[in-house]
Order: sequence, then structure tokens, then C-alpha cells
Amino acid sequence: MHSQNFTPQQALPKIKQFCAYQERCHSEIKEKLYGYGLSLNDAEEIISKLVEENFLNEERFAIHFAGGKFRIKQWGRIKIKYELKKKNVSNYCIKKALAAINMSDYFATVSKLAYIKFKSLKSEKNIFVKKTKLHSHLRLKGFESNLIQEVMNDLIK
Repeated sequence: MHSQNFTPQQALPKIKQFCAYQERCHSEIKEKLYGYGLSLNDAEEIISKLVEENFLNEERFAIHFAGGKFRIKQWGRIKIKYELKKKNVSNYCIKKALAAINMSDYFATVSKLAYIKFKSLKSEKNIFVKKTKLHSHLRLKGFESNLIQEVMNDLIK
């Protein structure tokens, strides 16, 4: 994809449309504006306008991102936090986003994922190997060790 040069006046309506389509974070917008051939100052000015006009709201982005990744991809808080940090989202917004995840839904999701994975390991006879594989699977999904342990204790009696 080659970059195209736009003036700030040409870039503004395009970037507004980009923001209106789905929630974005500041780093995505910056990258897009640099791709339009804009300078750092022009990009910062446009970002300020977007925030002012509520096209860009990092807290709203973080909450939507976290909710979507949890509901659709069934990610845990650790993985969601990591991905938001990669997008340079502030710790304040990350905390707000993680707090917006319903705890009973969260626990139900990790329990369901554990149950499904445990059932898929039925051919594994060694209980320690089974537990290790289950724990690894849930850690990769981004769930906390203490929660995994709690779910595993309920599942394997």
C-alpha cells in the first residue's frame, strides 16, 4: 500500500469517516494520518479536533475493544490488557475497560472454555498432563492463574 499525500483540509473528512466507521485509538489515527503524508504537527492538530468533536475517545475505544475481544474471541483480561498496551492506550483507560467486563460472565466464560478443553483431552490418561494442557490453554487465552486454578479445582474433583 503506497501512501498518498493529503493536505490537512483533505485529510480531516477522510479521517472523520474512518473514526465514524468503528472506534479507534490514538495510535491507529496517528498511523493513518502519517500514511496520508501529514506532518507530526498537522496530525496532532487533527487528533485534537477529533477528540474535541468526540470522533476519537480512547476510553470509549478501550471499553469497546475489551468487550468485543472478551465476547467474541473469549480473551481473558491479561491478553486484553496486553493488546491495549500494544496500542499505547493509557493505563487509566485500560483499567476502565477491564472493569467494564462483567465478572459473572467472565467466570462463566473461563469455566465454559475449561470444560470444553477438558472434554477434548479425554484421550489423555495422565491427569497431570491433562491439567498442564488445560492450564496452558487458558493462560494462552489470557486468563489469570488463580482463576484458572479455581476453575480447574471445580472441574477436576
